[in-house]
Amino acid sequence: MSLKDEVRYVKEELSSDEKLLESAFRLERVYKKHKVKIWALGIVLVLAFGGKALYGAWQDHRLAQANEALLRLEKNPADTKALEELKSDNPKLYALYRYAQAVKKREVSPLKTLAASKDPLLSDLERYHEAVLRDKAGNSRYYHDLSLVEKAYLALKAGKKDEARQQLALVSEASPVAGIARLLRHYTLQ
Repeated sequence: MSLKDEVRYVKEELSSDEKLLESAFRLERVYKKHKVKIWALGIVLVLAFGGKALYGAWQDHRLAQANEALLRLEKNPADTKALEELKSDNPKLYALYRYAQAVKKREVSPLKTLAASKDPLLSDLERYHEAVLRDKAGNSRYYHDLSLVEKAYLALKAGKKDEARQQLALVSEASPVAGIARLLRHYTLQ
């Protein structure tokens, strides 16, 4: 390697080092100019992620307490302390528990108070079971085919075979109650 090549090589190395130093100085100037903003952003990010982690841990703790309260209620339904814990820690699970207990005991009055539930599924099921417990055909989006079979059965009991056939014709063949509907249709043909 000649002396000129070595000098050129050293110049290139020095220029790349100068560029590196220049970018480091630029970065330092930007840091000095925006130091407060950079630190504020860092603190906000740390607080946000830390807060999210703490909130998640707190939610998990509340759910664990609600599950423990539900298990205690299954062992002893008269445990009012567990019922209050369930109500405060997980209101949706509390409403579902009250619904299940009302249906199990065949009580209509708790279903009336729960029917105003914020959960549309639970509200629909509560109205349906309230009607069934009153020996009426319930209307339900979720038990639609079963509601149709019940209406057909009540129409048969009242001697209205044509109305019963119309209700049974609306039952889907893919429905779990399609077999019952076929039997009732057969019964109405006689």
